[in-house]
Amino acid sequence: LQIDLPRFTLIAATTKISLLSAPFRSRFGVSFRLDFYKDEDIEKIISRSADLLDIKIDKLAIKIVAASSRFTPRVANRLLKRVRDYSQMNPERSLARIEDASPKNLGEATSYGMKDVITTELAKKALDMLEIDHKGLEETDRKILLAIAEKFDGGPVGLKSIAAAISEEEGTIEDVYEPYLMQMGFLSRTPKGRVITTGGRKHLGLPTKETLL
Repeated sequence: LQIDLPRFTLIAATTKISLLSAPFRSRFGVSFRLDFYKDEDIEKIISRSADLLDIKIDKLAIKIVAASSRFTPRVANRLLKRVRDYSQMNPERSLARIEDASPKNLGEATSYGMKDVITTELAKKALDMLEIDHKGLEETDRKILLAIAEKFDGGPVGLKSIAAAISEEEGTIEDVYEPYLMQMGFLSRTPKGRVITTGGRKHLGLPTKETLL
């Protein structure tokens, strides 16, 4: 069956290219691999989103939120909104005078008066409330690392055993949490199973094998 169609360009995207058959992949003229965002890219995204949402946030607070965003714009924007919510509902929030450069005359400072500002302290408190640390690890991330370190002597241990230990689905651990833990160098996968790395132990404040020796 032939269909007469006007010329068009087909662009496809996937996070699991191995599930595509070789003949199908070869139909595409060129393939690209997209890398993770860098911290400075995430900071720019947060700054732009803050402007669109009319959120006043200082530069150091932006860095703190960006560092906890797992290099993902979607996560960064979600955390920005939650930090804003915490700031608005926190009775101890500080009021600060914002002075920005005037769009018409960069040499003049325009005072916006007294407005709520997301400060560094507020950003830290909001992330603490969400149980997200300065590397972007959430409660389940830490449960995985702690289970391997404390219940399985650092590994290697199978995925099924980890899932049973923390009451989580195997697929969720493998698809949602493991990639980031491995990217950060906190977890490694070996033929025998998962192993917590020295970096993972240090991040959790646990003694390393060198210290134990």
